[in-house]
Amino acid sequence: MRLAPSSHGWLEVVCGPMFSGKSEELMRRMRRAEIARQQVCIVKPAIDDRYDAVAVVSHAGMRMEARPVATAGALRELAEDADVVGVDEAHFFSDDLVAVVQSLARGGRRVVCAGLDTDYRGLPFGPMPHLLAVAEFVDKLQAVCHRCGAAATMTQRLVNGEPAPFDGALVVVGAGEQYEARCRDCHQVGIPEPTACRSRRLARPYHPA
Repeated sequence: MRLAPSSHGWLEVVCGPMFSGKSEELMRRMRRAEIARQQVCIVKPAIDDRYDAVAVVSHAGMRMEARPVATAGALRELAEDADVVGVDEAHFFSDDLVAVVQSLARGGRRVVCAGLDTDYRGLPFGPMPHLLAVAEFVDKLQAVCHRCGAAATMTQRLVNGEPAPFDGALVVVGAGEQYEARCRDCHQVGIPEPTACRSRRLARPYHPA
């Protein structure tokens, strides 16, 4: 049973791989808040301009107006008059986002953050692990594996149709042309080129010491 606090704010986190419906779930909660006549503020990282620079847009085309911000600190002023605050693509923000949303929740606001829990290598992404740890409510969504059709919990990055190398750039904004949802068995990460064996270009994610 989930009971929302009645006298103070709280934090909700919606996470999962790409194509799992995180942004749609964020917008669903924001629209329900608007129906309840609550003041809503939605922000997104300015770096994410794939579909629209001033709106949260799902891969399926669902959209809702949002404010693009370059830093987590900018959220404080924008959310000053809000009852409910939505943060899309939370993984793109710095770790400063944790302190900001904690402050907003302590100030009586309901905060909903949506983002990738792991990066393309299968490792915890940005501030998401900390947000998951301090949230009152967590929902981890699943997608459908693009390769085998099983439940997908990981994000696959592709470069020229092949798995991206483990030591590639961490942040590469893209959509279906560069990413797929994969299950654990189908997820692969390319070995860094300097240490790759030509006969074994693909490998499971590994964790450096």
